[in-house]
Amino acid sequence: MIEYLQYFSITLVVSTFFALGGIGAAVALVPIFDFLGLGFNVAKTISLFINTSTTITASIMNLKRGVLDVKFALPLVIPSIFFSPLGANCSKLIDVNIVKWGFVAFLILSASLILFSKKEAKFRYEQKWILYLVGSVVGFISGILGIGGGSLIFPIMILLGFDAKKIAIAVSFMVPFSTFSGFLTYLSFVKIDWILLAITAFAAILGGYIGNWLMYFKLDSQKIKKVIAILLYIMAFKMLSHLIA
Repeated sequence: MIEYLQYFSITLVVSTFFALGGIGAAVALVPIFDFLGLGFNVAKTISLFINTSTTITASIMNLKRGVLDVKFALPLVIPSIFFSPLGANCSKLIDVNIVKWGFVAFLILSASLILFSKKEAKFRYEQKWILYLVGSVVGFISGILGIGGGSLIFPIMILLGFDAKKIAIAVSFMVPFSTFSGFLTYLSFVKIDWILLAITAFAAILGGYIGNWLMYFKLDSQKIKKVIAILLYIMAFKMLSHLIA
């Protein structure tokens, strides 16, 4: 019971803080759960379920409000549904340390994008095949690393010239599909503590709501994002130190 409380508390705090910056917490929860001894594959499986749980509500609300452009989102969703399980299956064939090196690179990339991305379009590629390609690549990475992929796909789509608001809504619709399909694949070869899964998912959802509520107090989200980026760098270098030890 004490261990469950520990995981609940950590997930709640991390999810609340990341929600203040408008960033999904799963990218941080994977290394944290691994550091706590859950094991990398278990951490990824839980993270994928957390991503599904925390984004599905936003997707439903966007559908109800009629702000989701389904025709725009489907080219991202469809390939991600197939490529996320493919990435998850490939992770079984790749040495876990190589996957961890990939995760280190992703943490550094995510932190750098948060700190240095100007969110200015560099190109004008609005063809549908680009959406299919991005959905495939991000879905595959999501499956291998156990992350949602939103922090990667959003800046890429911005640089390609797509509308930021449209992307944000489309990505929130894509993530539950890609993460849940990846989660189901991991379940085929990873043993999960279902109580722990439920507790952490509930904590992440609750943390998201608390973080969004705290944003009404007009906290400086840019400063929070900088702190988040620094934390991601710290986690990356901590993982790196374990890999080269």
